[in-house]
Amino acid sequence: MDEYLKPTKLCDCDNAELREKAVEITAGAESPKEAALEIFYFMRDEIPFGFGLHDPATETASRTLRRGYGDCGSKTNLQVALLRAVGIPARYHYVRAKGDILKGFFPKFIFDRFPVDAGHFWCECYVSGRWIACETLLDKPLYEGMLSKGLITREQIPTIDWDGETDLILLRPWIVKDVATFPHYEELIEELLERGYTKEGLPPRMLMKLFGWFPYSLPNQRMNRIRKG
Repeated sequence: MDEYLKPTKLCDCDNAELREKAVEITAGAESPKEAALEIFYFMRDEIPFGFGLHDPATETASRTLRRGYGDCGSKTNLQVALLRAVGIPARYHYVRAKGDILKGFFPKFIFDRFPVDAGHFWCECYVSGRWIACETLLDKPLYEGMLSKGLITREQIPTIDWDGETDLILLRPWIVKDVATFPHYEELIEELLERGYTKEGLPPRMLMKLFGWFPYSLPNQRMNRIRKG
């Protein structure tokens, strides 16, 4: 189990600022389960989903914490790091998922250039003697806004709450392939780089070269409008 507790270059759970935040978040917890729940709700609502120009091969958990938002990969890495910082084993689960859940976030001219399916990550922690999925992709305002605008249904995502006992996998209806679990983010990112998957689900590189931040600012602005209802 030591493999799921140690720090790495990207999962820098030994970073002083990150460790301090993990201790602060879990200060009132009386068990690993309670600590995992405190970290879950911090990650869900205090580190909202958003796109940025960071490189997944160099994006550390502490950097995501300082920035205050992240995509599925960087959010998962930060959640794993916070859990490890308080002694809870945690790992990465990687799947391939249909990209159409992002359709409401991007203009058509960008979304039409997306691959049919894209890589997706979530965190799993080891509590009560087993591995449990605890995905924090959607913050509450975004989830409720997506429901109200018909971008998702309650049948697709019944809840974004986690009880610390059962698997919470938000994008289950969109999953097309369950790839594997990984103890280290670097190992996963390296494999994705080899397959050419790291940019999938993000605006195409040519658009980024031409327009810089613009392709990212549009979905982030749309998400903020959805959050505000």
